[in-house]
Order: sequence, then structure tokens, then C-alpha cells
Amino acid sequence: MKIDFLRHDARNLPFDNEFDVAIMICEGAFPLMETDEMNFEILKNVTRSLKQQSKFIFTTLNALFPLYHSVQEFCDSTTDEGNATYKSSTFNLMTFRDFNMTEVTDDLGNKKNLEANERYYVPSEITWLLKSLGFKKIEIFGAKLGAFSREDKLTTTDFEMLVIAER
Repeated sequence: MKIDFLRHDARNLPFDNEFDVAIMICEGAFPLMETDEMNFEILKNVTRSLKQQSKFIFTTLNALFPLYHSVQEFCDSTTDEGNATYKSSTFNLMTFRDFNMTEVTDDLGNKKNLEANERYYVPSEITWLLKSLGFKKIEIFGAKLGAFSREDKLTTTDFEMLVIAER
């Protein structure tokens, strides 16, 4: 089987009714855009790219987590030596956005700082967004780092959620 890897802006995909499934894990581009409208453009473009009978599988940040836990403490607990370090500056309860800085070291030992503006979503928001795009069946599960399963019920301790939507 031959796989073509293509690079496109997820807010402006050139596909129309072409795919049976779309998979976007580790948030992909969603929810890393600067505005909710930009994030919605990603969902719209992926939906337009899918055939009528199709699935959309993706992960996104779980807004239930920061309501009960510290994002900074979670990131500190998952960072091994030699990995990127994360510094959260604010989680805004009005916008559900976290503004943070991640420090990475490239293969040559150069340190770089990456600023991020990440949007967390509650399950009801994701459900509403996907229903507005024509998805009929939407299931949301907890997403453990590196382990995705329909067996994991979403809880407030899950940093990410796994969404499986069908048209």
C-alpha cells in the first residue's frame, strides 16, 4: 500500500468528500489556534473532506481537567529528563484558554521557547460543534497519554479526551 503524505493548512484543506476517516491525535492543529473561529474552521474543513458515511477520530484538551486540577502540576509529572519543559502562566476560566511556554532542546543542544495559546473544551461543546456539522453519533472517552481506548470513561482526571464521531 502506498501512502501519500501531504502538508496543508487544516483551516483550508483542498479535499471534498474524499475520505472514509480522519484521524487527528495529540490535538493535531485543533485546539492550538489563536481563536475559537480558527479551531472551528479546522473541524469544518475536516468534515468537508469526509464522505457521507465516515468517521472523525480526534483528541482534544479536556476542560474538566483544569477545573479540578493544576495543568502545571500535570505537565511536571509527565516530564522526564531530556524532554520539553512546560510553564503555564494562566488558565482563563472565561475563555478556557491556557497561555503557556514550552522549552525544547533541539538535536544540536539549542534551547527554544514555544509560546502556546491552547483551548480546552468541555464534552458538551464538542458534541454541539460536531452536531452542527452533521455528525449523528458522537462518543467521548478519556484519553490517557499514548493509550486511547473506548474502555476509558472520561473523567476530570483526564487531560485529554478522545472523540469518535460518525456521519
